[in-house]
Amino acid sequence: MTEIERSGFATFVGRPNVGKSTLTNALVGEKIAITSEKPQTTRRAIRGILNRPHGQLVIVDTPGIHKPRTLLGERLNDLVEQVLGDVDVIGFCVPATEKVGPGDRRIAASLDGYGRAKKIAIVTKTDAADRDQITERLIEVDALREDWAAVIPLSALTREQLDVLSDEMLALMPEGPPLYPEGVVTDESIEDRIAEMIREAALEGVRDELPHSIAVVVDGVTPREDSDLTDVHASIVVERDSQKAIIIGRKGSRLAEVGARARAGIEELLGTRVFLGLHVKVAKEWQRDPKKLGRLGF
Repeated sequence: MTEIERSGFATFVGRPNVGKSTLTNALVGEKIAITSEKPQTTRRAIRGILNRPHGQLVIVDTPGIHKPRTLLGERLNDLVEQVLGDVDVIGFCVPATEKVGPGDRRIAASLDGYGRAKKIAIVTKTDAADRDQITERLIEVDALREDWAAVIPLSALTREQLDVLSDEMLALMPEGPPLYPEGVVTDESIEDRIAEMIREAALEGVRDELPHSIAVVVDGVTPREDSDLTDVHASIVVERDSQKAIIIGRKGSRLAEVGARARAGIEELLGTRVFLGLHVKVAKEWQRDPKKLGRLGF
């Protein structure tokens, strides 16, 4: 008897920084979503595609659910709601290292609004916790809802139990052929992936108020004639002149670091050497301005 083919969409929810993007990247086996210590790093619904022997999982990485303070924040929450209404499986993530709190309880309860999706509880970051912590977390998470299809402890870092999660998610998917051709790991455009790599590099080491103010626009990706070099030009957009000064750094030192960090990932993505030209622009209060948000792709 041949095994039934299944395919469908899954997403992970949880407070900001519970490891959703890291988990998405680990499952797909390639970096498609940027990760950072800063909350609300993810700003788009990024699809990662995981092919298994008996089907295909399309994992939609979404922003963390949070109390919005700007129009951008509101739009990110709307995006999460839209995704949750469309997926087949929702994985609710809680880190093994932190007790279940009011934010977790609120998100777990909000899953009532998505009756169509099957729900799995996931205890992440087990590599950073001891056995007692993991047991305690599993008991707390299990008690949050009565309709969990499974409760799975795992570590995206050491890949422990990742196969258990993907098998479980696939078993819950509807029957059907793959949704994407084999070999495709994401439906993100090259420009979008480059913009995210630059934003990830720019987020490293910046002060707390700055991350939300950073956006990146790729102005051009052009292979040089008669050369193995690709010219990539991009603008880092911030909200105030003082933020521009922070990003550029003393005598351009910080911007040079951002460029060097981002270039390594871009070269790997494009498979060529890269000349990366970065410019920093100010778009006043763009997170609150509908027109500017539209121009920046939100």
